[in-house]
This record gives sequence, C-alpha cells and structure tokens, in this order.
Amino acid sequence: MAGLVLEADDRLLTGPSDNEDSAVVRFPAGKALVQTVDFFTPIVNDPYRFGQIAAANAFSDVYAMGGAPYAAMNIVCFPIKKISKDVLRGILQGGIDKIHEAGAVLAGGHSVEDDEIKYGLAVSGTIDPKRFATNRGLRPGDRLLLTKPIGTGVLATAVKAGLGDTDALEDILYKWAGKLSKAGGGVIETLSLKAATDVTGFGLGGHILEMAKASGLAVELKLDKVPFIKEAVEFAGLGMIPAGSFANKKFCSSLVEVSGHADPILLDLVFDAQTSGGLVLAVPEDKQVLAEAMLLEAGDLAAAIGQVAPFAQDRGRLRIIA
Repeated sequence: MAGLVLEADDRLLTGPSDNEDSAVVRFPAGKALVQTVDFFTPIVNDPYRFGQIAAANAFSDVYAMGGAPYAAMNIVCFPIKKISKDVLRGILQGGIDKIHEAGAVLAGGHSVEDDEIKYGLAVSGTIDPKRFATNRGLRPGDRLLLTKPIGTGVLATAVKAGLGDTDALEDILYKWAGKLSKAGGGVIETLSLKAATDVTGFGLGGHILEMAKASGLAVELKLDKVPFIKEAVEFAGLGMIPAGSFANKKFCSSLVEVSGHADPILLDLVFDAQTSGGLVLAVPEDKQVLAEAMLLEAGDLAAAIGQVAPFAQDRGRLRIIA
C-alpha cells in the first residue's frame, strides 16, 4: 500500500516488493525455528496503536520461549468498501514499525475483505535448540516473575463501551500492551531458563495453571504481590469484567485453592483475559536477582508473584495466598 515504510533486508531473497506469492528467507545456521500466529479485533480506537499492539502480541509467544522474531507476515481482515484506507494504512504502519522494533523483517502477508477489522501476524523466530523455555519446565522452588501488570482485558472492555476517560485508558493500554516482551525473552536465553509463558486470553491464573499441569507441580501465587492496573481494579469493582474472564475463572475453579481473606475483585482479575500481557518467568532462586535487574533495566516489571511447589492430590494446583 502506498505510503507504508518498507525497508530492504538481506534476510529476504524475495520479498513484498517482488509480488511473489511466497517469500524465501535466509536462515541462520545452528538455530531452530519457532513459529506462531495471532490476530484479533481492535482493542483501542487509534489504528496505528492497534497495529502496534497486535504485532507486539503476536511476538510474545516467540519471546516466551526465549526466541527472537526473525520474519513476519501480515494477516489482515478489513471492510475496504466501508472504512477509509487511511485506517488500514495506520494499522499496517503500526505493525511494520513494531516489526522493525523487534528486529524482524516483514516478508509478506495476506488480506481479505471482511465486515470486521482484524489484524495480526504470522511470526517465524530463531531459537537456540538447546536453550529454550516451555510450559513443562517448572522446578520446585522456582520463583515466578511477572513482567507487565494485569488488567488490560477490563480496560479494553471499558474502552469499547465508551466508559470513563477513554483517551486516558487507551494510553494505559498502549503503554503496556504495545510494549514488546523482548527483555523477558533475553532473560530466558541468557539465564537458560527452562519454563515461561506469556499471559494472554487465559489470564494470569489460567496460564500459570497450564505450566503447573504440564510440569506435574503446583504454584503458590501471592495475591498481594501481583501488580494490578489501578483503573482496571476500579472498573472491575463496577462489574466491568469481560465474559471471557468469568469463563476462565469458572473453567479453572476446580484446580484453584484460596487461602486467607482474598478480595473477590482481585481474584476475578487473576483470570482477566489479557491482550499482549507480560511474561511469567520461572527463575531459580540463585538467578532471581540478576533476572530482576535485567528486566528493570529494560523498563519491564519484575514482580515476584509466587513460587513453584510440589503437587499434592488434596491441594489445589494453583494456590492463591491472600
């Protein structure tokens, strides 16, 4: 599309400017391939910011394994006969700029006409085949570090409903959901971490449970250590909880144990469906200080929200401690 900023890159043997149906990409020796795809409808009103958020979200699965984005392809659904091409141009430019920020190259993409706007990326990344993190890599005693605050699902719902100061809410959404999880991916690779996840549609509690189940262990989550976005807590208190977040909580309830006097609003937010949420890194105790320093230096959070514990049949897989 005219006006978009596309750069030449020697990783591409063919590319978008060649009008080919496929792209041929050089691949570095000694690396493995990590792939993911993600796209969704707008959660903010600004097209450029939506493109940035959608791209950052697509990259997070690669970072969660300790990989580095290498090449990306656009996935676009757009009602071209009903909405100005300037909106589409803004979305695509936001995505392209985030791709460049991630150090990847745009290799092409595909678009279809649709009544509803959708945008995202198919991402190919590089990863060390001997040093990557998975859901099943938890070890007893690992500390869990969270790199972004919780509550973007509630804020996105409020923005769509036009509640409160939507411009201010969009600023908060963009600050966190538009931020790459690049630093967390670097921590995984540098410290050879064995377990991590990104926090997206299943919520913090749901994704931690996936790790615990895959690893055959349990997780103790300290509710007072989880960083919640203040405005999200306020809206949640007014009942502005996405239906998907309630579904998350219900689905996970049989595996959850709550001790102490937990605030029910915060318990709901533990399962808030996030868009482009942070990473949860499982860090051995002797590496925690270094991991925290690396994250903080990059401007991420490094919230120590809990630890990994042995599993017991008569205990919850996820133990939330108020």
